[in-house]
Amino acid sequence: MATWNSRGLRGSTLEDLINRTNEKYRESGLALIQKVPTPITPIQIDKESRHITLAYFDQKSTVDYIGAVQGIPVCFDAKECAADTFALQNIHAHQVAFMEDFEKQGGVAFFLIYYTGKDLFYYLPFAHLKVFWERAQEGGRKSFRYEELNPEYIIPAKHGVLVPYLDMLQKDLDDRP
Repeated sequence: MATWNSRGLRGSTLEDLINRTNEKYRESGLALIQKVPTPITPIQIDKESRHITLAYFDQKSTVDYIGAVQGIPVCFDAKECAADTFALQNIHAHQVAFMEDFEKQGGVAFFLIYYTGKDLFYYLPFAHLKVFWERAQEGGRKSFRYEELNPEYIIPAKHGVLVPYLDMLQKDLDDRP
């Protein structure tokens, strides 16, 4: 089986891969997903290049991506993990609260995690994240191990799509009570 790196994607960021995937999904009429810009206030701008050289965040960002897939509202955050253990400090309480509220409104929230050491993408349903999150809030592990994840949510490679997460979104929907 071909690995992601064999596709000439070395050096691409996870965000770039997801953006290109979302563009492909849009062109195919499958989904309309947008990157949510992080609101900033510029402090210093280089007059020559007109680039912001110093800024601060206006507010806490919620999720990286938001949109609709075949009429279903979706939001997700993208994370990279170099080890087999994912530290929950990489996810913020305001993100969890937003995703929880999003799902209460009938949307689907999830995380896309790229395990760089394993060179694989993983779809983490919000409900699964909540189990790990609540365990940490109750004094348990402040992380989760790769071995704790459901292997059925490993995103398989798919020709022509860089991060083919829509099949896992369907699985997430099918697995809901």
